[in-house]
Amino acid sequence: MNKVVTLILIICLAAACSNDQKKNNTTEENKMPVQKEIKNILFFGNSLTAGYGLDDPSAQSFPALIQNKIDSLNLPYKCINAGSSGETTAGGKSRIGWLLRNKVDVFVLELGANDGLRGIPVKETKANLQAIVDTVRSKYPSAKLVLLGMEVPPNMGGSYAASFRVIFREIAEKNNMTFVPFLLDNVAGISRLNQKDGIHPTMEGVRIMTENVWKELKKVLSD
Repeated sequence: MNKVVTLILIICLAAACSNDQKKNNTTEENKMPVQKEIKNILFFGNSLTAGYGLDDPSAQSFPALIQNKIDSLNLPYKCINAGSSGETTAGGKSRIGWLLRNKVDVFVLELGANDGLRGIPVKETKANLQAIVDTVRSKYPSAKLVLLGMEVPPNMGGSYAASFRVIFREIAEKNNMTFVPFLLDNVAGISRLNQKDGIHPTMEGVRIMTENVWKELKKVLSD
């Protein structure tokens, strides 16, 4: 009889230890930090996005500087720089599909400057921009969209410059996009903020350009 009682006690003690171990494991699991899903921000543009003329575009372009801001705030976003020097809206329209193979959570569109400098008809530029937006929205309906506005120099003609400026706001409003009115605000036309070509920003100019974008983009990332 004593052997039976002893056996029962041993079984009970073993079960109790097992339960305690499970509780400890559960507690340890609850203490482990939950990793946030990293979301992608695709910056799609031309040389202004690519960081043309900078010593180290991978670290000094405005998307790279925005990544620094994101990291300092511990936000779960990764910036992807898809800038290509010389890109027009027509070129972008042809290239965008290839870049959407990886998921896009935030899409930042910066194209049109080269169209303007070449005097491409405004209607054509507008149609290409809309086609790019349509492609992104079709592939990733929930992606947040940001449009960076552009202007052309007065020497392109007053009428052309005015019509060119308007298309960006029209595209932004039509597609409910977060809008930066002029990417090069407080940079364009200021010689010390631009490289010798008078078009591409120096590092100091890029920092200002970054703030122009960040002012609106941070609202998107905080939603």
